[in-house]
Amino acid sequence: MELSSYISDLLYRYECVILPGLGAFLTQSKSAKIDFETNTFYPPGKSLSFNSHLQTNDGLLANHIARVENSSYEEALSKIRAEIKILKKSLELGKTVSFKNIGELKTDINHYVVFHQDANSNFLIESFGLTSFASSKVFRESKVINTEKAESLFNREKRAIPLLKYAAIGLLAIGLTGMSGLFVYNNAVEEHNLVEKQKANSLVENQIQQATFVVNSPLPSLNVTIKKPLGKYHIVAGAFRVEENAMAKVEELKEKGFPSRFIGINNYGLHQVVYNSFTTKEEALSTLRSVKQTENIDAWLLVQELN
Repeated sequence: MELSSYISDLLYRYECVILPGLGAFLTQSKSAKIDFETNTFYPPGKSLSFNSHLQTNDGLLANHIARVENSSYEEALSKIRAEIKILKKSLELGKTVSFKNIGELKTDINHYVVFHQDANSNFLIESFGLTSFASSKVFRESKVINTEKAESLFNREKRAIPLLKYAAIGLLAIGLTGMSGLFVYNNAVEEHNLVEKQKANSLVENQIQQATFVVNSPLPSLNVTIKKPLGKYHIVAGAFRVEENAMAKVEELKEKGFPSRFIGINNYGLHQVVYNSFTTKEEALSTLRSVKQTENIDAWLLVQELN
């Protein structure tokens, strides 16, 4: 089984893709930039890293493979574990493990796993189709001015300045005259508007004093309850073929103090029950680790928007 294509599909949509028992690929958005030394433009994208400490299965990769290959979750997880076993053996032998369009994994002299991202990979959907490009340098030419011609132009402009002065003074005088007339007109209009406004206010006050307002049946108060969003990160406790068994599991977990609930039927017709749902991935992973240690080692993380 070729994992590269499945991992690539998920990296476009998720920030963390875990390979159980090996590590996790992590993405982080980066802005567009320009390398002024090489005159190269790089579009916005996602930088990719690998963390060998994140090895706990969250169910994301296995669920994706099961959905694409139309197989069960257990079958997909078994294929992943077999593939990871081969990859880990190659790394232990000092070989380089390549993931197409993603990058390469290898071990250094201290036996730590080191990742090198493929320079042509870009998992930012908004930048799909954009590539880096280099532009040639722009050379600016300096012009030599003919001093004799410039001096002739300066003399002509100098002679024209007195005429422009007189013309400007005449235009200023005309403008001031017009503005004074406009000022007198505006004063008259404002005085008229003020008188009319006072008349209107007096009329409205008289009508308000004569009016009587009676409310026979006031409207009842409206109470609005806004539900807090539950989030898209769900810790799955189990999936049941029979709905009654799923609801019984919900009641059992509620008695233990978990805000458990039924989140619907998956693509395989199973009724899914979760311990809790979270809005942030960090909080969900932290709770998942606690649940695995104290409640259920087979619990896993489902990332899905619910209606």
